[in-house]
Amino acid sequence: MSGAARAAVLAALLLNAGCSVLPRASIPLPWPEPPRTPAPATKPPPPPADLASIPDATPKPEPRSRYGNPETYEVFGKRYRVLRESTGYVERGTASWYGPGFHSERTSSGEPYDMYAMTAAHKTLPIPAYARVTNLNNGRSVVVRINDRGPFVGERIIDLSYTAAWKLDMLRTGTAPVELRVLEANTPLALPPQTTAAVPVPAPAPAPAEPVRVDSRYLQAGSFGNRANAETLLANLQRNGIGNAVLREVRIGERIVHRVLVGPVDGAIEAEDLVERLRLAGIPDARPAND
Repeated sequence: MSGAARAAVLAALLLNAGCSVLPRASIPLPWPEPPRTPAPATKPPPPPADLASIPDATPKPEPRSRYGNPETYEVFGKRYRVLRESTGYVERGTASWYGPGFHSERTSSGEPYDMYAMTAAHKTLPIPAYARVTNLNNGRSVVVRINDRGPFVGERIIDLSYTAAWKLDMLRTGTAPVELRVLEANTPLALPPQTTAAVPVPAPAPAPAEPVRVDSRYLQAGSFGNRANAETLLANLQRNGIGNAVLREVRIGERIVHRVLVGPVDGAIEAEDLVERLRLAGIPDARPAND
């Protein structure tokens, strides 16, 4: 089999492998970006022999990250305000996860994403923060360290690492209803009683008088080091009636990355409709991308 044929077969396998096959998009940042360094590899390392042996995150005192904590930011026309205080924060909604395709990419905190660490992304909690996440379908619970921003799709409230999602038994479904409880430093990790009891959800913060405007008008469907893989995805989208997809090359450190973008989109409602169309085309986790 030729090299081009092998690349095409690999791309087809990746597109059908599940929730986490495509690299995480670059979320627009309204704060200074940390220095870019080349990713050590595009292929994630093999999983540990026993994922269950990976310990939950342990809440500990940490200063706020230099990156990822602007007062406000805006994605798809929706404004978000980063919370100044998270003590007692409780939220219920849908959790999703991201995995192999995002391994080693920069998170909003500037740290590289580790799919095997117990981490997560949230839109408004301070970075870093610690939270217990409970799968309301089966009662399973994990503690994660929040070091990233997102998810910006539908009603999802948190994006979990591969290992955290595995522990909650939600890899196959891709999403699950969860309860999120922020934990303070040195909180005992024993499960609290009645973790599924009804709790109030904090009211959203008021909009700022002078928002920092950061617009993302494209969704990233995929990002590849190999141009042939990107072209395969582009052709797949066009076969599925998504004609406003484009291929762009960007340099990240010393690497050339081939990104498949879809858009432009006009506002959050159109973005959510496009996310659903991409999901039906086999792209379950498209995310906002810098124009």
